Amino acid sequence: LLGQILDQWFESEPLKATLATDAVIGAMASPHTPGSGYVLLHHVMGELEGRRGAWGYVAGGMGALSQAIAHAATARGAHIFAEKAVCHVLLGRDGRAQGVALQDGTEVRSKLVLSNASPQITFLELIPQEQLPKDFVQRIRQVDVRSPVTKISVAVDRLPNFLAAPNACDGQPLPHHQCSIHLNCENTHLLHQAFTEATHGHPSNRPMIELCIPSALDPGLAPQGCHIVSLFTQYTPSTLADGQSWDEQARNAYADRVFDCIEDYAPGFKASVIGRDILTPPDLERIFGLPGGNIFHGGMSLDQLYFARPVPFYSGYRSPIPGLYLCGSGAHPGGGVMGAAGRNAAQVALKDLRHL
Repeated sequence: LLGQILDQWFESEPLKATLATDAVIGAMASPHTPGSGYVLLHHVMGELEGRRGAWGYVAGGMGALSQAIAHAATARGAHIFAEKAVCHVLLGRDGRAQGVALQDGTEVRSKLVLSNASPQITFLELIPQEQLPKDFVQRIRQVDVRSPVTKISVAVDRLPNFLAAPNACDGQPLPHHQCSIHLNCENTHLLHQAFTEATHGHPSNRPMIELCIPSALDPGLAPQGCHIVSLFTQYTPSTLADGQSWDEQARNAYADRVFDCIEDYAPGFKASVIGRDILTPPDLERIFGLPGGNIFHGGMSLDQLYFARPVPFYSGYRSPIPGLYLCGSGAHPGGGVMGAAGRNAAQVALKDLRHL
């Protein structure tokens, strides 16, 4: 239990709760859920520019990272087909992957196929079910993909002014504006209470909010004096209680609740909002192909990690289909912007390619 670990090392409740947010971020779990300590470890492992456990913003936004990878690939001869949906994986008579078919009818032939899509899309939508072992399909269907996350992107016409650290007279960003700001995290009980509400199908009354202002570090993201505020919030269940749906009214009601919470810490925030984009778990699934809206392509619980990711006996990136590899967040070691799953899968695929 993460709570026990934090109690051993810290006394301050706000500090413990703030650290606990990284143990439940993106997870339908509370700090009191067994195994939650691993999710914290996953978020602080590794390093950035020599600093252990550090995180950083990508200049130009997260899309700039994808573009950098794309440019590196094309410089080495890769061909990238953007906005081309894959219909299914092409299989030979021997059951081996031979490329992919696009929805426009184009066939792209290859010796190997690496899928960065979720295990659910890869094996339940792109492969004929009769080509896969029944127990494998059943295990893929049973992967826990519940997600608590609603992402809200906000455009504001001035920098948020927090009561705990008022803005400078010139309105320039201060150090705390350039960090991750955690709200509604005065104690771990608040996080557990927010989680409990979601397990009953209700969005949290006092949601956990991780607030970032990327434009404070990268001014090019917004016009002068204005800012982009990114809100990573939870807990919001994919399926609401009493048969309710995440319609426009429900989305806006939840966002209003989040904004009310921010207003308590930074009066004037709501008046500064000039635009907002709300992505609930169903939105994240529909737009980005995240199963259940889960940013990790499946829960990061101990029963879905290491040798059991995505399912037991298939944690080595190979799949039941020869020549088809899984290289996304649903593979070992899981989600996060670190590239470990992709690098490991590439090593396995290259090893196999030498024998073809």
